[in-house]
Amino acid sequence: MHELSLCEGIIKVIEDQAVAQNFTKVETVWLEIGEFAGVELDALRFGFDAVIKGTVAEDAKLEIVRTEGAAWCMPCGKTVKVNTRFDACPDCGSHQLQITGGDELRIKELEVND
Repeated sequence: MHELSLCEGIIKVIEDQAVAQNFTKVETVWLEIGEFAGVELDALRFGFDAVIKGTVAEDAKLEIVRTEGAAWCMPCGKTVKVNTRFDACPDCGSHQLQITGGDELRIKELEVND
């Protein structure tokens, strides 16, 4: 379950930012997770609840913002929505697509208290 190690990394970033930006409590964490990020959301939520104990994010609420898959079609020169990495271009049918969105995993926002 790599989601637990992802959660540990997220908490490390949050705690580093708590020191750098001088806050003591995190109320809400917004994560932006793409469709292609390879993250099991239930496992991530479970891991998050496990790793926040005793940290500045203890009792923090986790909000997940999903992003759709997107790709640039080489023959069309268009950015198109894709549901899987191996979809064909919905406009021309080409498989010469370069993924441009949907693989992100980042902390989008924190709601904090001093």
